[in-house]
Amino acid sequence: MPPSFLKIAYSGEKGPVFWLALRTSILTVLTLGIYRFWAKTRLRRYYWSAIRPGGSPLEYVGDPLEKLLGFLVAVVFMAFYIGIVNLILMYFSFALFNANFAAYGLSFLGLTPIIFFAQYRARRYILARTRWRGIRFGLEPGAWGYSWRAMLHWALAICTLGLTWPLTTLWLEKYRVSRTFYGDQGFVQGGSKWMLFGAMRHVYYGLGLTLIATAMTGLYENPAWLMVYLLSLPWLIYGWAYWRAESFKRMTEAKEVGELRFTAKPRPWRIIGIYALGGLMMNIAMSGVFMVAFILVAVVAGTVDLDTIDLETLDPATTALIPGALLVYFLLIILTRAMTHAWITLPLAEHFSEVTELTNTQNIAQIKQRDRDEFAEAEGFAEALDVGAAI
Repeated sequence: MPPSFLKIAYSGEKGPVFWLALRTSILTVLTLGIYRFWAKTRLRRYYWSAIRPGGSPLEYVGDPLEKLLGFLVAVVFMAFYIGIVNLILMYFSFALFNANFAAYGLSFLGLTPIIFFAQYRARRYILARTRWRGIRFGLEPGAWGYSWRAMLHWALAICTLGLTWPLTTLWLEKYRVSRTFYGDQGFVQGGSKWMLFGAMRHVYYGLGLTLIATAMTGLYENPAWLMVYLLSLPWLIYGWAYWRAESFKRMTEAKEVGELRFTAKPRPWRIIGIYALGGLMMNIAMSGVFMVAFILVAVVAGTVDLDTIDLETLDPATTALIPGALLVYFLLIILTRAMTHAWITLPLAEHFSEVTELTNTQNIAQIKQRDRDEFAEAEGFAEALDVGAAI
């Protein structure tokens, strides 16, 4: 008999993903950014293959060349937008207001729907190139529908100072999930409109305590209220972690794929621990880089009078400062990216994977294959705008 539930195992390790991210970052810098499409593909393949529901790994079959060609198409469109539309906006802004602030504001508003459009298209491409047990995932077209809905929901959240963010999150998730398929089976995102407000309660408590303590400190100048104000920051940090864990749990357990169901038990303190340890390790590494750079600068400065440098007659020791500074700059970027993958992204993926289970899986073998989504432009707009196309 087929099993009634499947646990998700995780096989990723910090060392391999660190060296993979480091190598691909170096190649990206050496190729002036062109290798980024191959780098992202290799990293996704590693992450996908490490997630193994029931022992069967996920597969990512995206093509780097698809990403590159899609990026070039998007750049042509963005060049037109920036070159023509912004020029027109700037002309009218100076003509009407004798300033450029109106042009910048309208330009940003004009980009907002394109950003949400790009995020949906990137998600569609990623799902179309993801398989499990040989069966493809998929996302139906609906990028412009998602774009105007996202603008309305974000406007509501901004007008309410973020109080309705749980409602915005659930509404947008329902739109995306209701168009998502695994093979011939469609996903369903259940849950009432109030489902996620409980997951946000510690953020509300922390914000309320911060406002009260700030007001009381200003009115009475009591140091006790200042202590309460300082204590509200840890509460907000816990509230953020609780939101990430509890919102994931509630939305995951409200999802359905045919008869398939899910359970999840992420832990807020585990999330805080991952970020704390990752931040500590990254600070230690950055401090080491800065120390080495400081020592090298001190050595060079000892042989050069920095106050009397003549740019027209630079000696080799002084000239070495310029490429040395660039090397340290790129080293910091590369090292930060690699350590973020090893100490934050991978542990988070491991935690959320291992606390999730698939239930009612007896009929999973009956799910049929779906047609391949060609999707020629891949994640082009998300890559061009640098939004929504992360791992």
